[in-house]
Amino acid sequence: MTTAVVRALGALAHETAHARPGPRCVCPEPAVLADRADGTVVRCGPVVAKAHAAGTDTAALSARLALAAGPALAGVLLAPLPVRSPEDRAGHGDASPYLAESHGRPVTLWPYGEPVDPGNPDEAPWEATAVLLARLHRTGIRTGRSTPGEPSGPAAVPAMRGPAKAALAVARMRAARPGERTTAPVLAAWRGLPPWARDEAPAPGHRAHLLCHGDLHLGQLVRHPAPQGPWLLIDVDDAGPGDPAWDLARPAAWYAAGLLPPEVWFRFLDAYRAAGGPAVRAEGDPWPELDVAARALTVQTAALALAKSAAEHRAPDEVEQVMIDACARIAALPPELTAEHSS
Repeated sequence: MTTAVVRALGALAHETAHARPGPRCVCPEPAVLADRADGTVVRCGPVVAKAHAAGTDTAALSARLALAAGPALAGVLLAPLPVRSPEDRAGHGDASPYLAESHGRPVTLWPYGEPVDPGNPDEAPWEATAVLLARLHRTGIRTGRSTPGEPSGPAAVPAMRGPAKAALAVARMRAARPGERTTAPVLAAWRGLPPWARDEAPAPGHRAHLLCHGDLHLGQLVRHPAPQGPWLLIDVDDAGPGDPAWDLARPAAWYAAGLLPPEVWFRFLDAYRAAGGPAVRAEGDPWPELDVAARALTVQTAALALAKSAAEHRAPDEVEQVMIDACARIAALPPELTAEHSS
């Protein structure tokens, strides 16, 4: 954690929380909500400030922020807060009103939302998540360029980054455990994926045009207004057009590995289908659409587990080992079974 970055984020969040005249400040001290390689997040009262990773593509991030701020996805995505007043923006040309910079890192502001309680898994909002995903995936993507002065729509957003994140996870594992035999089943499962799922080629055209979140898990939901508002999706860093099966792939992978109870998986899947979600067929076996993405998320999860455990100088824990073992089972599948759904 960089103390200077945390202080700057706390100050920016506090300043934004009190941008309008109001009662005397009673905000608690800024609190660090997350500090990872991909972002540092600090809360001050009703405002959250996020410093994105150094080297973030700010043009792509700006397009994704405009998407989250637009009316088409109100009630689906949490909208960002402006980081500049209209007067401030006058001297910044076409700069995004939702993006600033601090200590060389892109910074965004968000209203605080109440996250999913990790200590109460029975109350996890699987059905609400499924409905939000279905609404996101059904959002039309405009073609052509926006007219001058018009906010960017989904057509301006780069491709969903799910496969890129899977490839980064594998690269991180290789760097953390160079040449170790423990990585063999993960690498074997990785090699069995089609090139598009390894971020080596575009996704097939018939599965690559719908708007996706790109990194869906329960940590990507909050209630806003906190604490009892409706559930919304957060973190648009990886959003864009792509195969919507990717957004169902993490719970599908957990279900296939035995980590997600069947009744929870089917509640999630049924809610998605009932809401008109297009990632899978309306009835029957969903696995033809989910297979490749679920295998890719299994590899990604296992690769990150091996990288993290190496950094912490420990063996993989029980849950992490389940996903590593799942890669071994995937790698042992006959080629004809994996090839069927690889295109």
